[in-house]
Formats: sequence, C-alpha cells, structure tokens
Amino acid sequence: MDSLIANLISPYYIKIFTLVGIYIIIALGLNFITGVTGQLSFGHAAFVSIGAYTAAILTTRLQLPFLASLLLGGLLAALVGILLGFPILRLTGDYLGIATLGFCEIVIVVFQNTEITGGTIGLSGIAKNTSLTLVFILVVITIWSMYRLQNSRFGRALLAIREDEIAAHVMGINTTAYKIQAFGIGTFFAGIGGGLYAHMIQYLNPTDFGFSRSFDYLTFVVLGGLGSIPGTVLGTTILTLAPEFLRFVDEYRMMIYGALMVTMMIFRPKGLLGGVDLAKAIHALKQKNKKNTLSGDA
Repeated sequence: MDSLIANLISPYYIKIFTLVGIYIIIALGLNFITGVTGQLSFGHAAFVSIGAYTAAILTTRLQLPFLASLLLGGLLAALVGILLGFPILRLTGDYLGIATLGFCEIVIVVFQNTEITGGTIGLSGIAKNTSLTLVFILVVITIWSMYRLQNSRFGRALLAIREDEIAAHVMGINTTAYKIQAFGIGTFFAGIGGGLYAHMIQYLNPTDFGFSRSFDYLTFVVLGGLGSIPGTVLGTTILTLAPEFLRFVDEYRMMIYGALMVTMMIFRPKGLLGGVDLAKAIHALKQKNKKNTLSGDA
C-alpha cells in the first residue's frame, strides 16, 4: 500500500498528511481530557514526549518491534498521566492548567539531563517506521474509540462532570476516579502519537515538546470545537495545513494566520463544529429521506 501511495503522491505531501494524522490522534486525546471532561491541560506535549522517547529508546537501544514499542510508549504515558492525575486533578480551572504546565517543564528538564535520551543534543538514529497507511489506520481506530467512549455510560458521566462537577458528585458519580481515567485515556493517545512522531521525524529534542507545542494542540481542539470529534479533526487539519498553504506569502504568513484565528473566534466562539452533532444530523437526514421515500410510495 505504501509503495502504491508513493507512486501517486510526492514524498512532501505524504509527510504532510502523515503529520496531520499524528496530530489528529494527539488532539483527540486532548479533546477527551479538555473538551469532554472539562479539565484544562497545558502540558499535553509532555505526554507526547514520553511516548516519543519511550518508543524511540525501545526500538534503538533494545531492538524491540516498532508496534510493541509504540504500545508501550502509549501505556507509559498513560501510567504517568494516571499517577500525575491523583494529586493535580483535585485542582480546577487555571490552577490545573498551571500544574500541567509545570509538569511539562519538569519533563523537558529531565530529558535534557538524562543520558539515555541524548540530553540537550537530542536522540538520533531512530528508524523510519511510521507510514501514512499505519497512521490512517490508527486515526480510524482512535476516532472509533472516541465515539464509543463518548456515547457510553462512562462518557455521559464525564459530560456530567464537565457541565457541573458538584451536581455530578451529588448524583453519585465518583468525579475524581472518572477524571483520572479520562486523563489516562487522553495521555495514552498522546503517547501513541508521540511514538509515531518519533519514528517519522527520526530525531528528538526535548525543546520540541515545550509549552508552545502544547498550545498548538489546545488550539486544534478549541478551533474545531471543544468536545466535538469531527471538529477536532477539522481544526487539526486546517491549522496543520494552513502554514503550508500560506508559504507563498511567507513574510505575512503569521499575521494572516493570527487574523484568521481572531476572525474565527469572533464569529464562531464555540469553534467550527462546536455544538454540532454530526451523528444526530446524519440520523435526522436518514429519517427524512426514509419519510420522503414512504410518502412517494404512497
């Protein structure tokens, strides 16, 4: 499949589309934490870096298979997320955001001062194992998983926590346990995305996973619409491709980019697809077509 795609699309576009897919996986994980559960996280890049370094070290130093390393990277990111969730998820709002931001900076310092991660020089020699086909399959699995989770009893409890945590607690929902589980799931997908990123770029540096990268992921989710899966996919795709499309006005690219963001937030403050339930819209359209067909037969 990859050889066929390589014959049809230039390597440049394959790299761009692969990056879009990786960012979608990462952003959907953050959407589950921030959009669905309502927990503000400024440190998502830290979990991406944990997955990236874990997968890269396991394949380069221990010669483990790529897919096993990818899974272990995701699991380690989830484990760290769960352990971190116990103390910090009792915080809310800005305090939680500041705590996750602090954790992100701690992770960078640890990676910069650890020999196995290459320190400040970075980690190189990572094999190129990430392909567009693999990323596409994982994007489909991630979207399917997110829909299943959001429409489950567990997902509805998370939505209740997002809307009113005190009311949800009074109704018998163990809010802390639910928030920690949601944080673990979101960070797992961040770790998977990090492993894919490491084996696409083939070089890792701790400074690539700072606050600005976390802010990028948060922007993807906010632009698309908090809590919206199709919105997150759309927002991530637009903001990842926008810098490439604006290269012909390179000097003014960031100014245009910023103006588009401000305009979008003025006219669509809930995001592009915020408040839009595509599943219900498609179901309503099917019902309407079915009714029209029955009316025509009569």
